[in-house]
Amino acid sequence: MKFFQAVIQRQRAVAWFWVLLLVFAHNAENAISASNYLVGLGSYDITGPAADVNMMGYANSGQTASGIHFRLRSRAFIVAEPQGNRVVFVNLDACMGSQLVTLKVLERLKARYGNLYTEKNVAISGIHTHAGPGGYLQYVVYIVTSLGFVRQSFDALVDGIEQSIILAHNNLHSGSVYVNKGEILDAGVNRSPSAYLNNPSAERAKYKYDVDKEMTLLKFVDDQWGPVGSFNWFATHGTSMSRTNELISGDNKGTAARLMEDWFDQKSAGRIVNVNPRRVSNIVQGPQGNHHELLELAASFKSTSGKPVTKYLSIARRVRNSLRSADRPRFVSAFCQSNCGDVSPNTLGAFCTDTGLPCDFNHSTCGGKNELCYGRGPGYPDEFESTRIIGEKQFKKAADLFNTASEKLNGKIDFRHSYLDFTQLEVTLPKQGGGSETVKTCPAAMGFGFAAGTTDGPGAFDFKQGDSTGNPFWKLVRNVLKTPSKEQKDCQQPKPILLDTGEMKQPYDWAASILPVQILKIGQMVILSVPGEFTTMAGRRLRDAVSAVFKEKVHVVIAGLTNTYSQYITTYEEYEMQRYEGASTLYGPHTLSAYIQEFTKLATAIVTGKPVEAGPQPPDLLDKQISLLPGVVVDSTPLGVKFGDVKTDVAKDSTFKKGDTVTVVFWSACPRNDLMTEGTFALVELLQGQDTWVPAFDDDDICLRFKWSRPSRLSAQSHATIEWRIPQSTASGVYRVTHFGASKNLLGSISHFTGSSSAFVVK
Repeated sequence: MKFFQAVIQRQRAVAWFWVLLLVFAHNAENAISASNYLVGLGSYDITGPAADVNMMGYANSGQTASGIHFRLRSRAFIVAEPQGNRVVFVNLDACMGSQLVTLKVLERLKARYGNLYTEKNVAISGIHTHAGPGGYLQYVVYIVTSLGFVRQSFDALVDGIEQSIILAHNNLHSGSVYVNKGEILDAGVNRSPSAYLNNPSAERAKYKYDVDKEMTLLKFVDDQWGPVGSFNWFATHGTSMSRTNELISGDNKGTAARLMEDWFDQKSAGRIVNVNPRRVSNIVQGPQGNHHELLELAASFKSTSGKPVTKYLSIARRVRNSLRSADRPRFVSAFCQSNCGDVSPNTLGAFCTDTGLPCDFNHSTCGGKNELCYGRGPGYPDEFESTRIIGEKQFKKAADLFNTASEKLNGKIDFRHSYLDFTQLEVTLPKQGGGSETVKTCPAAMGFGFAAGTTDGPGAFDFKQGDSTGNPFWKLVRNVLKTPSKEQKDCQQPKPILLDTGEMKQPYDWAASILPVQILKIGQMVILSVPGEFTTMAGRRLRDAVSAVFKEKVHVVIAGLTNTYSQYITTYEEYEMQRYEGASTLYGPHTLSAYIQEFTKLATAIVTGKPVEAGPQPPDLLDKQISLLPGVVVDSTPLGVKFGDVKTDVAKDSTFKKGDTVTVVFWSACPRNDLMTEGTFALVELLQGQDTWVPAFDDDDICLRFKWSRPSRLSAQSHATIEWRIPQSTASGVYRVTHFGASKNLLGSISHFTGSSSAFVVK
């Protein structure tokens, strides 16, 4: 009898198992079908010219690109309702968005997709690296140090943005978006604390820190493929790399993106279990044997003579092509900029280079000189190490938020966009005791404190931050260019005007007059696209004002440096202090109030379902651009030497340890001949088996640096120095260093070449 009861109970258990399985399958199917969005992501190379071009950010004419720390990328996401609205957000490894770049990208999108993607629902934002090639903005003041407009920089951005959006569009699939938040306590400090302290004490008391510490992350999940990417917003300047650096770099945010994408690719393939990303050299099987056998094997591979190749070989040998799974979308991770205006990644503080003492608190000077006051990053004095540390902090927090994200975005997608003339925008402000008053913004102007620079990149001469009077000599110099009117001086008070850029029109506009303001809304996520750098407190006020408009709980983030660039936005109280940020707030003391007023209008229009006026169109100044940067005339090598030949090889029978640096110098040609877009100039290869070389590290890895130089300024000869700092995680084996390049002859023809060093052992 017990036997039959056991059989019956077992049959019941099996039946219940199948019932529960069917219920689970039904619920899972409903969960997938309940994905209310289409999600797509894309990424494309925007590195641009790696030689001769002035870098954008520090306005240091002596800082010209001479190689690559790692490559720059455009990363895009599209979120769409299956039968409704959609939004596009593009994050650039570039200093800032550009009005001209935005206009030309939108023209291309219109030609390709009609009215699907317009200025209303497309946002193009920069991470604010100060280590990317300049010359791509259309206003005079931002291209003076780059010798005018640089077409290669501009085209690389426009092409790369378009391609990243195309990839995102083609990857659109049913999916979900999740949001998560968390704090990073040690990745930014306030570089203008004296200005911050001028904000009302009651307002400051509401916040624990004088900079924003919160990162907000979106996690994108494809119904078929699972997680396909993440975008996050966190405020810290892209100035871990100093004004003397000459290697193209995405700085700390670009570093974080590389770490995050490699971490996910290798984690998802089941190849690693820890949080520290490793490269392909840990994955492929290297040659087996003891150290003596490896040395003998390496000795059989001498340096190769330079030989002609096709440019596509450099693309085929990229490491990330080896890491990718061909049957799934590429994982895309972007580290976007927020209200970073007064936030420095140089977290140790600002010190005088002559005495080692802290700089003057109010003016950031040392004995009255701004040139001696520099901020120190956590890896001081190694700026590459500081870049890695601040990048890794952001990456680790993003990985944690990514792994724990559980709040799903739900609700409609919406957006509003308007162009505004900021030169005389009327702003209504409440008065103490009741009533209101109307004030105006001003035509753009920069104050004397602007020329002093910041502790991240000091200026020159006798300028200093916090200057509210100006210097008579520099006023005379200013008047040669443009003497500001009394009305302009009064409007900009207490800013003493150094450059009246808003009223300077020769040979064309020096600064923007018409600016875009934009809100993108995905369910409970609200993205404020601002065309400049908001300080910490300015950003808080804007976020609070917009949040108050929405009835439901929303997550509001500021996407800084988006669609165009108009420098800084401080609070009224910070403006009074006229430190660098206040002196760089172009449109006068009421600039922030104008933004709050106009963004509140956009938010109200979304809530009420009403349209907003398009506003006046910004100018397209492409045809007026002046370019003074000379092109490449010709490349040459010494008699009997080929392009790609090794000039300085590794020593015979070399053995290196983890942590060592391998240096190889090649006879090369100017990198402007071919930007190697989606390719590489530098490669470290690992010997697999007895005769197969596989890519291990390329010029998109932070451990591999490609440096280019000429023996003299006007020389047609040049060298490529490739430095590989061997990571601790590198697999033991036989390696070699390979260089790709392109040379130009007197007839203007371009020829591609490659060459490799002798092999060596890493143990």
